[in-house]
Amino acid sequence: MNRVWTSLAATPFALAIFAASSVAHAADAPAPVKPDLNRGQAIASQVCASCHGADGNSSGGAYPKLAGQHADYLYKQLADFKVQSGAKAPARNNAIMAGMVGALNDQDMRNVAAFFESQKEKPGFARNKDSVALGQKIFRGGLADKGVPACAACHGPAGAGMPAQYPRLGGQWADYTQAQLVAFRDETRTNNAPMHAVASRLSDKEIKAVADYIAGLR
Repeated sequence: MNRVWTSLAATPFALAIFAASSVAHAADAPAPVKPDLNRGQAIASQVCASCHGADGNSSGGAYPKLAGQHADYLYKQLADFKVQSGAKAPARNNAIMAGMVGALNDQDMRNVAAFFESQKEKPGFARNKDSVALGQKIFRGGLADKGVPACAACHGPAGAGMPAQYPRLGGQWADYTQAQLVAFRDETRTNNAPMHAVASRLSDKEIKAVADYIAGLR
């Protein structure tokens, strides 16, 4: 999120170009070995369960729900916690997660990501009735006066996301979503430039409202 889009107009044409580029790069990469869900479950139970739950349903907003999340997105996040070849620091800086993924090889990360994708996310709930209207406005229609596009344009009307491109948001803990939007805005999370551009235009009140609204999507 530290390389900001020069324009945040998330037009269908711009999104199509981005998607086509992503597919082209994916086509150039060697095909990974088919994920092993049993191996992924074993890793999850040994490495991930204490924070994220054995099935990817964490017990509170300090840690995100991983159940039902797109495997490609989870794999990318796991890779971003590692320092990649030629880099001086990980793309996503988190000392705890760096320690967790440090011993995992590429196939291990694909296995555990596929396992969590195969699990069913427990539904969440919006808790603040006073902010639902504002949260819905931001998610479904954006804030034109501030140049904020609708979250639904990328993440879907129910927050289901799009595999390999946009993560699933619906049902996620509001506290976690809020924390990530603040981190994107403040550039303490820097592995997604478009999200920095979006979050940098949102107030604390707007971030809290849309995070709470997202928690109730299903």
